[in-house]
Amino acid sequence: MGMLIKMAGAKKTIEVGVFTGYSLLATALALPEDGKVVAIDTDRECYEVGRPFIEKAGMAHKVDFREGTGLARLDELLVEDEGAASYDFAFVDADKPNYVRYHEQLLKLVRVGGTIIYDNTLWGGTVALPAGTPMSDLDTRFSAALRDLNAKLAADPRIEVCQLAIADGVTICRRLV
Repeated sequence: MGMLIKMAGAKKTIEVGVFTGYSLLATALALPEDGKVVAIDTDRECYEVGRPFIEKAGMAHKVDFREGTGLARLDELLVEDEGAASYDFAFVDADKPNYVRYHEQLLKLVRVGGTIIYDNTLWGGTVALPAGTPMSDLDTRFSAALRDLNAKLAADPRIEVCQLAIADGVTICRRLV
């Protein structure tokens, strides 16, 4: 991810779903000295677990942590100064049932030519299983949400999309319009 951020020359990024900050730190390290990442998560305690590592790496000045739901915080970014189409890059690893809604909000926030990455888009391969395949309630909900996302992304003329079958699936989108 850091290489993609550097290749894009990104300076202003968003991360929805921080957990303990592993990808957040990778993002901050890849940004230029004056870069910023708005980090959104519902659980400040998890973020606080990783914050000492962000500080030790000298990256705390690049991180703007915002506690709350991704949908609410992205709405706030849309009304802030230069919110619309002012971000270069976004990474989403959050509540899977809201990925489609995040996509619509992020398309307003990320500039034309910018990148949006979604994590876990293959959900352990369950997105390829036939409907009705026995699985846990969580897997049923998440795989349905991710199948919906994958179909919508594939049909969205506003983006160019590439799904990578690495780890649990990573989907990279480039905003076209």
